[in-house]
Amino acid sequence: MSALFYTDTAYQLAAPQTDSAPPLWVISQANSQSWHEGLSAFHQQSLASQNITLSGGTAGLLLDETGHIAMGYVIVTDSLIWQAAAAAQTLPAHSYTLTAYGDDLSADDLQLIALGFALARYQLSKEGVSRDVASLATGFDDETAALYEGISFCRDLINAPANQMTPAQLANEAVALAHHYGADCEVITGADCEARFPALYTVGRAAEIGPRLIDFSWGDTGPAITLVGKGITFDSGGLDLKPSKAMEMMKKDMGGAAHVLGLAAAIMHSKLPVKLRVLIAAAENAVSEKAMRPMDVIDTAAGIKVEVGNTDAEGRLVLADALDLAIKDKPDFLLDFATLTGAARVALGTECPALFCNEAETAQRIMACGLAADDPVWQLPLFEPYERFLDAGHMALSSTGQSGYGGAITAALFLRRFTGKEVNWAHIDVMAWNLASRPGRPRGGEAMGLRACYAYIKELAAG
Repeated sequence: MSALFYTDTAYQLAAPQTDSAPPLWVISQANSQSWHEGLSAFHQQSLASQNITLSGGTAGLLLDETGHIAMGYVIVTDSLIWQAAAAAQTLPAHSYTLTAYGDDLSADDLQLIALGFALARYQLSKEGVSRDVASLATGFDDETAALYEGISFCRDLINAPANQMTPAQLANEAVALAHHYGADCEVITGADCEARFPALYTVGRAAEIGPRLIDFSWGDTGPAITLVGKGITFDSGGLDLKPSKAMEMMKKDMGGAAHVLGLAAAIMHSKLPVKLRVLIAAAENAVSEKAMRPMDVIDTAAGIKVEVGNTDAEGRLVLADALDLAIKDKPDFLLDFATLTGAARVALGTECPALFCNEAETAQRIMACGLAADDPVWQLPLFEPYERFLDAGHMALSSTGQSGYGGAITAALFLRRFTGKEVNWAHIDVMAWNLASRPGRPRGGEAMGLRACYAYIKELAAG
């Protein structure tokens, strides 16, 4: 077994030493002139000599007359978290005390800023060393620490190479997380998996390390929340083999599972009053004499026979079994994350996950939560006429349909065959990867929509 990413202390936001932590003034654009007028003549002259314009995103230092740091400052507008992350990379690597100027920045705004500073520290590193950036000595509440834990854990899982993050290792990570928070956990594999989750088993049986269904539960009060994650730890495409460039990043195909585990970590860390269940369908889509073939007809846990339209559309097959298990408990909210289709990326690009919901109000609330947190998702329709493509299979329900268009929609409609239309269900088709680095968002594995869904679940928990 590879060393676990999830340990008790790996994602703690340890407070730096505060003996010499000067204030970091966070100033809205609207209040920048007032802040400037309140500075000493010495500091006003210092800004003038540097030819600094106090516009949104500007960050810098002011020294005292002895040359020591007197204060830092950052001017923020509407993208608080990422302007804060940029400031953390702009300012000298020093510890600062978060200090708001004026009364137009709410407590929630300050926590977004604190989280931006925290995420600027994240760096993919075998040693787990944080980036050498500016940090905050104060200002983190417990929810910010929880979100930092969840996002960082999600990123680490996605970034891990596939020879380390196997289905077995993904299960070990889930078990470690569950045990840390006192959750009950079961991992179903081998003959048990074959008997209970035949579609998952069929997808994963060709790999050296077999598939498994991970199931853990936490909490005993509040609404029942079930999270389901696609955990394909590497996707070769199966017999419908991917081209080499398309296969290159396929260690990220367990990004749905990583999102679910990161979201669960944040929920449990924050002690949200919910009855949480987490289900992860973990497998590798490999090529061997055991691999499924195009046009094979396979069984599912729901008893629905499925004709395999393309072996590279395996994610919906493993999710079908997990979703069937999920609805047996009749959760108040069922959410799945999956790196499911390239069609969603064509529709919305790589930075905005596609959201599908049974209930219009749920979609509106999740999108609103995403906009408020600068963590956007965007709804695509469960367009009923496309159901006919799934029903056009030769021998059974087609997993893909015959049309090359609307692929994200037909994939979501396929999943809905296993959830039904009555459950409050949301499906998020996510890239889970930054193609290039931006402040607080390095190239590589990324949590997208995680904070939006956390905020929505927090609303549900509050009643």
